[in-house]
Amino acid sequence: MARGILGAVAGLLVWATVATLAGIVMRGTWADYARVADTMTFTLPMMIARLTIGAVATLAGGRVAATIGRSMLTRLATGILLLLVFIPEHITLWQKFPVWYHLTFLLSLVPLTYLGGTRITREATPAVPSRS
Repeated sequence: MARGILGAVAGLLVWATVATLAGIVMRGTWADYARVADTMTFTLPMMIARLTIGAVATLAGGRVAATIGRSMLTRLATGILLLLVFIPEHITLWQKFPVWYHLTFLLSLVPLTYLGGTRITREATPAVPSRS
């Protein structure tokens, strides 16, 4: 159980780190993005870039959670925690983004966290020898 909690917390921290670093890079390399970031008046390519960053961060968080926690429950818990954190945030930002943006982000958190850790938990499960 302690491994699972540690895995979920580590997954959340990895999500925040990846998303923050990617946001800093985007602001530093995309002048138009940096200009509108504070007001959140993003163009379609900017919103797609933000969703892509979110997806990569979510996959990475799931991978770390699964590496440490080594269970399906840890991956699911990490995705559910992300969802619980971001639902209130997206409610406050509801008018800033189109509905498709909110739904794409929020509805991808649990599946992408799970998917990010799928290979890890498969590798952790010992293979059953075949009976030839």
